[in-house]
Amino acid sequence: MTSEDIRSAARPEPDQILIDIADYICEGNINSDLAYQTAHYCLMDTLACGFQALDYPACTRLLGPTVPGATLPGGARVPGTSYELDPVMAAFNIGAMIRWLDFNDTWLAAEWGHPSDNLGGILATADYLSRIASAQGKKPLLVGDVLTAMIKAHEIQGVLALENSYNRVGLDHVLLVRVATTAVVTRMLGGDHTQVVNAVSNAWIDGCALRTYRHAPNTGSRKSWAAGDATSRGVRLALIAMAGEMGYPSALTARTWGFYDVLFDTKPFSITKPFGSYVMENVLFKISYPAEFHAQTAVEAAMILHEVVKDRLDQIDKVVIETQEPGVRIIDKTGPLNNPADRDHCIQYMVAIPMIFGRLTAKDYEDEVAADARIDELRRKMVVRENENFTKDYFDPDKRYIGNAIEVCFKDGSRTERIAVDYPIGHKQRRHEGIPTLVCKFDSSISGKLKEKQWRGLKEASNDPEIMRNMSVDDFMALLVV
Repeated sequence: MTSEDIRSAARPEPDQILIDIADYICEGNINSDLAYQTAHYCLMDTLACGFQALDYPACTRLLGPTVPGATLPGGARVPGTSYELDPVMAAFNIGAMIRWLDFNDTWLAAEWGHPSDNLGGILATADYLSRIASAQGKKPLLVGDVLTAMIKAHEIQGVLALENSYNRVGLDHVLLVRVATTAVVTRMLGGDHTQVVNAVSNAWIDGCALRTYRHAPNTGSRKSWAAGDATSRGVRLALIAMAGEMGYPSALTARTWGFYDVLFDTKPFSITKPFGSYVMENVLFKISYPAEFHAQTAVEAAMILHEVVKDRLDQIDKVVIETQEPGVRIIDKTGPLNNPADRDHCIQYMVAIPMIFGRLTAKDYEDEVAADARIDELRRKMVVRENENFTKDYFDPDKRYIGNAIEVCFKDGSRTERIAVDYPIGHKQRRHEGIPTLVCKFDSSISGKLKEKQWRGLKEASNDPEIMRNMSVDDFMALLVV
């Protein structure tokens, strides 16, 4: 590009990625039964995560309207609560609930993330639109429309993450939540191809949150509401585009001022897989343990070792943990842990709890449990190192394994069996084993928080995907509020 080209004010054609996203959103058909089946269970799992978060005041104090009294009767509802809000704030509420306990689905690639975070914006917008339609005697959206939007949001977030590592330049993966939510919600609002392009261009122009709130020494609870913030911003940008606001065609590629030059080391994104339904079909569920996903199989291994070591904790000399390279880089953490957000991103802590207690629940990250001196004593004996085969299998698109292995060495020279787990119960390869556990998670998380009649209706719908897909969103949401 010449200096004259840089100075030119001629408006270029939209960046190809903006066009590809808009093409997919506006024209892409989802023909995968597996994707819809998985999306059904993903909706159940994600709601379960949100309802569990309602037990934690650190989460609930952030819920509700922006300021007291700023409610919207007839607006979008927040599951597990009585709030009726504008769809932007409802998206924040739902997104924060979903993500609070680090227990919802996960996508692991060059970048990782949690595609069900987008349900905050999708569900809030769908309920808002459906209530308006029903009040006007028009056809509301169906839960099947929500599932389609989920599949497409998963796909956009996941495909953009396959070969592009935002974390390596210090950027947080919630950027991809904002982009995906913006795209699908603009279409839900009736946006055409141009409006989707305009909206998504603004999502990229927003830049990105720094990852510092996920890493020592700044780890904190923002990582639990960052996705809610991102998905709500997606709804806001969609509404702006629908109001006729312009877009920025070279938001990514503009020299000096575009996303690539400012935030991505001047490198363009690598997109080698067309948008379809691959991500939803292969998404990973966190079913058994609320733990950062790179440690899920480490927790499973530690659970196996619990019976062997629980009565010999004072005899342990060393605990060797083998993990993937991303696991070493993200969750290998020593020293004091200051809050629950610090602890659920520390592989040593996530291994110590099940080895000592034979469990790992969200409450185990709270101060009361963390005060047990045995936890930090055991952490100090742990050595974390990369297993290159785990790393290789992690990045293999045909495997997507998340391997971990643990071996405990005792002071007398004896040692336990080396326990290795290649992929967790929420992996596609173990889906048959995981779905019953997912259903139990759904039941135990929600049943006690709803009236009996509501729960019966919700359980009937969840047991029959066809019934659920054909429910109006406003009727479905009525089963979820208190």
